[in-house]
Amino acid sequence: MAEILLEARDVTVRFGGLTAVDAVSARFGAGELVGIIGPNGAGKTTFFNAISGVISPTSGELIAGGTVLTGRAPQHYAAQGVARTFQTPRVFAGMTVRENVRFGMEFAGRHRRGAAGLSTEAEILAMLGLAQLADRPASEITPSQQRLLEIGMALGTRPRLLLLDEVAAGLTESEVQAMAQRIRRLRDEWGLTVVWIEHAVTTLLKYVERVLVLHQGRKIADATPAEVVRDAQVIEAYLGDEMADEAMLEAQA
Repeated sequence: MAEILLEARDVTVRFGGLTAVDAVSARFGAGELVGIIGPNGAGKTTFFNAISGVISPTSGELIAGGTVLTGRAPQHYAAQGVARTFQTPRVFAGMTVRENVRFGMEFAGRHRRGAAGLSTEAEILAMLGLAQLADRPASEITPSQQRLLEIGMALGTRPRLLLLDEVAAGLTESEVQAMAQRIRRLRDEWGLTVVWIEHAVTTLLKYVERVLVLHQGRKIADATPAEVVRDAQVIEAYLGDEMADEAMLEAQA
């Protein structure tokens, strides 16, 4: 069995009377490429916020690298090799592309080679296809390039586990495909574990190997793409028959 990099045990997040995440448990092992899908309001981003230290769970436990991180700040997650992106890219517009990646490296506060084996901002930028933009201000690059740059900032922390929150949002169809291929390469060539939330469901199902499905804050499935698209509860709650058929064809392509 693969080493477990991050485990969520019955994680619950409440905002007043609203339960956004309801006792969700999940384990993410070394080298996995996992997708998380579900309708709007399913709790996907809130779950990401909880397992990356952005918010503290109301109850439940989070463990990374054998260390209990429940209630700890994001830098403690970074120290255990967990990094993430956000729905809206969080880059520093007035800094150059290179300086943004360097900031990620400095945020981590350590000097070791992570699972990706990347040690300098130059290597990271080259891997993401941003090397030619290294000295450009982040404000001058395209939205799709800013999404790649945010991934670069996350890689700068030398993670073992990378959490991607809708990195294909707002991209063209060709850009979505290119992004998905790059995410697959991150796992295949640089040894990362990747957990990816995405609304481009058919694309996600083609590239990931395991899928968690959230609905109304609860986990309703955790299986392979082929199994998920045939799951009656998932079809009823989210995919619908037409999308399920399309997703099944894409996953088999």
